[in-house]
Amino acid sequence: MVNRQVIGAHYGLRDWLAQRVTAVVMGVYTLLLVAVLASLPGFDYWYWRSLWELPVVRFATVLFLVCVYYHAWVGVRNIFMDYVKDAGLRLTLYVIVIAALLCYAFWSIQILWGLDAVAGPKL
Repeated sequence: MVNRQVIGAHYGLRDWLAQRVTAVVMGVYTLLLVAVLASLPGFDYWYWRSLWELPVVRFATVLFLVCVYYHAWVGVRNIFMDYVKDAGLRLTLYVIVIAALLCYAFWSIQILWGLDAVAGPKL
């Protein structure tokens, strides 16, 4: 009888699936955004602004950005698990990356849904 020893956190399938799903969402968003931009009658400030005033574009962009940040987290975490052997250093790097990704996420939401985005330029 073979005595198998289980080692690791078993993130494999979940991480693989998360990377693929987020990549598909990002790819679909990119294709749709390119199609929408190509269909605009003009590419000036007013068309660009009217596009970003649509709630569906903002929600789609937030979904895209959440996928980007989660995709980045899974990839960076796996790189740290594979190549950073010291647990203390790995934890420190995790905290730094999580803090940076959260800052980016809040900043993105502020840009997309902030009052200045809707109000337009100040006179």
